Amino acid sequence: MSLDTSLHQRRRELTRDEMADIPWLALLQASERERAIRELRVSDAAPGDYVCRVGRPVTYWFGVVEGLLKMSSDSADGQTMTFTGVPPGGWFGEGTALKRETYRYNIQALRRSLVAGLPVDTFHWLLDHSIGFNRFVMSQLNERLGQFIAAREIDRMNNPDLRVARSLASLFNPVLYPGVGQVLRITQQELAYLVGLSRQRVNEALATLQSQGMIRIEYGGLRILDLQGLRSAVFSR
Repeated sequence: MSLDTSLHQRRRELTRDEMADIPWLALLQASERERAIRELRVSDAAPGDYVCRVGRPVTYWFGVVEGLLKMSSDSADGQTMTFTGVPPGGWFGEGTALKRETYRYNIQALRRSLVAGLPVDTFHWLLDHSIGFNRFVMSQLNERLGQFIAAREIDRMNNPDLRVARSLASLFNPVLYPGVGQVLRITQQELAYLVGLSRQRVNEALATLQSQGMIRIEYGGLRILDLQGLRSAVFSR
């Protein structure tokens, strides 16, 4: 299985409230939705648990109901490159599921998270039978392409304030992560892991962004005030 054994052993059916947090279920016809709900499972991931690992075969299409995951890969010299975080509402791995390939990246929980999984055979059945599901997946693929292009650009940025601004903007993507809304529940240490900076430097960057009216730092998270500003901000230092 692509899930760690412990995660697979902890899988269970979804509650009604958890189903309401699956964005694509509402796009399905009744018979399609019935089959999807019957096959969907969720599992509690502890911090550090791997949901996907490089080289493992795809068996599920995954989404985050609660919590925060990170997508990364390790280079030949042992360096870890983080591509993005995956907050609530985010579904990922559709490209790998479409091609039934092995994973080329790791997905790991940064905090205790509730992860949903749809078996890959059911994923393909929905592609064959549901127009609404097809549109959702196509939208995901299109948005994901832009996200990874942006991630490459962020990785080359030398200005820490700019790196934090662009990384935050990517986490507030309403198409990929509809469960985030206006407030992202994230700690400064978690953001530091995603951005590749020290916690102290991230704290300084957040203070700069708040002073410019782009975000508001709240207890346990960040409130977005100017998403376009985060996407287009220019800093001199």
